[in-house]
Amino acid sequence: MLSFFKKPRFRGGVHAEEHKTATAALPIADNFPLPKKLYIPLQQHVGKPAEPLIMVGEKVLKGQLLAYSQGLISAPVHAPSSGVIVDVNDYPAPHPSALPIRMIVLETDGKDEWVKTQTVDDPFQLNPEEISLRVGAAGIVGLGGATFPTAVKLNMGRENHVDTLIINGSECEPYLCCDDRLMQERAEQIIDGVRLMLHGMESEYAVVAIEDNKPQAYLAMLAAAEPYPTVSVIQIPTRYPMGWDRQLIGYVTGKEVPVGCRSSEVGVTIHNVGTAYAVHKAIRYGQPLLGRVVTVAGGAVKRPMNVEVPFGTLISELFEFCEVDKEQTARIIMGGPMMGDSLPHVGLPTVKATSGILALTQSELKNTDEQPCIRCASCVSVCPAGLRPLDMANNIRINQLDAAVDLGLKDCISCGCCSYICPSNIPLVQYFKYASGEVMARQQAQHKSEQTKRLIDARNARMERIAQQQREDELARIAAKAERERLKAEQEALV
Repeated sequence: MLSFFKKPRFRGGVHAEEHKTATAALPIADNFPLPKKLYIPLQQHVGKPAEPLIMVGEKVLKGQLLAYSQGLISAPVHAPSSGVIVDVNDYPAPHPSALPIRMIVLETDGKDEWVKTQTVDDPFQLNPEEISLRVGAAGIVGLGGATFPTAVKLNMGRENHVDTLIINGSECEPYLCCDDRLMQERAEQIIDGVRLMLHGMESEYAVVAIEDNKPQAYLAMLAAAEPYPTVSVIQIPTRYPMGWDRQLIGYVTGKEVPVGCRSSEVGVTIHNVGTAYAVHKAIRYGQPLLGRVVTVAGGAVKRPMNVEVPFGTLISELFEFCEVDKEQTARIIMGGPMMGDSLPHVGLPTVKATSGILALTQSELKNTDEQPCIRCASCVSVCPAGLRPLDMANNIRINQLDAAVDLGLKDCISCGCCSYICPSNIPLVQYFKYASGEVMARQQAQHKSEQTKRLIDARNARMERIAQQQREDELARIAAKAERERLKAEQEALV
């Protein structure tokens, strides 16, 4: 089975300081106290936000459906615990802007009482389509950070006749250890989820790829997969960003995903280990996705740990549980330090994409004193997408965004390798994030302008048709009147 996989040269990337020792050896903490209130966003996934179907004042049970998915690319939201719905309104989003988004506020009753769930004795007797339906109903999305609805990827895999499923166990971001601990402690459940996804996609093989800095996780997963010849577990080099889907696909299979194409088009689909664990719980026990393991780490954290928390938990409560020193906290990051988002305050909730919350001290932050570019091309050598970051940044500085797009701006994955390696401390990835947002805003404005023009043209055409019809009606009226007068004159002449 292993001979099927090829291992070409790893392109770009950096050996970032790991900062994982504080949490990697600690078991997952499952004693987090249930919050009194949970703030549950309706938008925790790629696609359209879920639409609430509950009312304020309604009592709900753990696992009960709170909001249904809208359209193909969407995901439902469920109650992480039992209690009473006290509000459905706009609250600050877990995003650098902290702009308000719609949330359901659940006041927990402390009972954590489950709704009745549907268990399956032998899920491998289910139709593959039924696996996808149940995964979709459970609200499962990619827990590696992309938050793309998992059921959609399963369906795409089946429709495109994908033969290989890759389970991403790289967890290459510094500080983060939640996937590592999940593989060490719940390997059998993850492998069961992998086999269920294979069944749902009607695929042949699965390979679990784990970075070689996680030996305990590798051994645990290897032992759990040993009875199943269709599932292989391999080690891959520790190098950021090995977790990028195209990089991982290239290393494991030797295949290259063309620009603008999905991995399923080359016969490969990637899912995260946390996603596989969630699929196991959804199919075996009928449990929707209600929470996840989150790494809480950083120099300001007195008790760093991997802790299992329900979605909607405020970061402030996590920090209190982990004894975070507020005075020492210089920056709060959701996710990892390379690709995560810097948050303005702790009054924001955890969501499906929350793999980690970091409280970093000033000493852990990179020097931000920007110096002139020395043309060393280090950013070029580490870019996993094969781009020229310094040239793109120069074009962005002079507002030549079209030129930056021509150089590959849309292929940038915002991994941050260029900023990390730059000896001049140039915030390259910030330039690219700004430019990507500006290009999107311009495209949206252009689309809106074109749509407005189409509406105006359609209105003008409609008004012209109405005017033309009115002119024709007027001419017909005049002609009819003339005809009546002619007939009347003839009649008078005969008399």
